Amino acid sequence: MPETPEGLLARLAAAGIETRTVTHPPVFTVAESQSLRGTLPGGHSKNLFLRPAKQAPGPYLLAVLEEDRQISVNALAWAAGAGRVEMAPAEALLAQLGVAPGSVTPFGMVNAAPGAVRMVIDAGLVRDHEWVHFHPLVNSMTTAIRPSDLLRFLEGLGHRPEVLDLPPPSA
Repeated sequence: MPETPEGLLARLAAAGIETRTVTHPPVFTVAESQSLRGTLPGGHSKNLFLRPAKQAPGPYLLAVLEEDRQISVNALAWAAGAGRVEMAPAEALLAQLGVAPGSVTPFGMVNAAPGAVRMVIDAGLVRDHEWVHFHPLVNSMTTAIRPSDLLRFLEGLGHRPEVLDLPPPSA
């Protein structure tokens, strides 16, 4: 059974990780989240859940990007050394990360078996912000966490997020 938001937050607290969580109406896009953000200073993300193209072997790919990052899926896959990828279907998202579309989050790695999902995170997100914000498994809440604590938590689950320096947008 997938982890619940309450269970996730309890795990973070048990690990001694400080978080701040707010509840809000469900949001499905970056634009919707920006309109409800209020005062949540720090980095915000957009998250893509991808699978190898044409069911090729290999793990799924969770890409965690700064919300304003402009990069094609192909350029992202190339930068990550992932080969050809495509958007994973909702069934795979639920099976691998335990979340529904609109709730994709690095916190979903709490439900992923080690090695089943490769996670890459935009270097700017972890380097340039004291706090970063993600849905705690549902899109009606947002949780702030320090980037170093997020990486430590994920590593404690058996995942090794890869911090990825992405190319700047082309002119």
